[in-house]
Amino acid sequence: MGVGRFVYTPILPLMQARAGLSAGAGAHLATANYVGYLAGALAGIALPALVRSRSVLRGSLLLLTATLAAMPATRSTTMWAVLRLLAGAASALIFVVAVSALLHHLREHPAHLPGWAFGGVGAGIALSGALVLALRSVADWRTAWWASAALSAVLAAASWNLRPEAPSSPRPTDGIAPVRTHRWFGALFVSYTLEGVGYIVAGTFLVAAIGQGSPGWVGSGAWVLVGLAAVPSSALWARLGHRRSLPDLLLAALVVQAVGIALPALVGGVAAALVSAVLFGATFLGVSTLAVATGAALRFPRSVALLTAGYSVGQILGPLLVAPLLHDGYRPALLLAALVVLTAASAAAVLRIGFPHHMVVVRHTVPEGQRESV
Repeated sequence: MGVGRFVYTPILPLMQARAGLSAGAGAHLATANYVGYLAGALAGIALPALVRSRSVLRGSLLLLTATLAAMPATRSTTMWAVLRLLAGAASALIFVVAVSALLHHLREHPAHLPGWAFGGVGAGIALSGALVLALRSVADWRTAWWASAALSAVLAAASWNLRPEAPSSPRPTDGIAPVRTHRWFGALFVSYTLEGVGYIVAGTFLVAAIGQGSPGWVGSGAWVLVGLAAVPSSALWARLGHRRSLPDLLLAALVVQAVGIALPALVGGVAAALVSAVLFGATFLGVSTLAVATGAALRFPRSVALLTAGYSVGQILGPLLVAPLLHDGYRPALLLAALVVLTAASAAAVLRIGFPHHMVVVRHTVPEGQRESV
């Protein structure tokens, strides 16, 4: 899933240079992928049986690989948009099946262990970035897509026999009286939705933005660093959650991410680009981990489903909001994205006011009733 969703980011500059793709059209292709992701996620929420289906997992793996292989077969922006839409839907279904499976089978294990599994997204980003970095000087954008399809096929084969979650019986309630948590969840929802807007701008255009002011290899190299930093991030933030308040950690992660996004727009040079990549990679999966954990700790009904929906809508809006700014390069878009993430941090700061810490119980899994909606 990390390859299928995010390999577009390092390939985007190649398509702009050699396939005639404009910056605005690039933003629209990104939006198509995020619309597909939202559709796939909503399908997994509305039809829980999909989450437990090995056929859905395998079909999605095949579809995702096929969409990558088909990108070089056309120069039509419309067809590219359709392919990225299908890739987004397949990515979401792979994600919900895999997450449901790991939370089910690792139910009694420490929380940081599922966090390492979430790091697979970062590993896919790093592998795809390294692949494009190796190919950019000896091949064109078509070869990059075909190579990413081959990489996806290898990873699909490795995950072919993943066992989805088995159907489970309803569990008895724990007898805890309900607590009104609407105001805290409202602040969390706003924060996480804004994070979806801000993070996706960097997730789409960071490589192209760095490439504008640095040697050609730096953009793809930075994307590899993003992936490498993301691999341990969810596990590390989960461990910190045992020692510090979840709202405090969420606020810290968002501020660090905002700095990482703004850095290449404010400071030129290779060092700033690489530091930006590390800060962004170390936080974007961590923010998701912390937000979902906070929603679960508040015991707000269907919190994971609601947060996922808000985040997905934010991802759709992000590229559309910055598309008019891309005529002047990527610097204004990154600065706006950093400002949006700082606004998300402000919402997280509001979340800290009077937060019911007595409700927060360290759990090893997402609550049973919410697992299918991840």
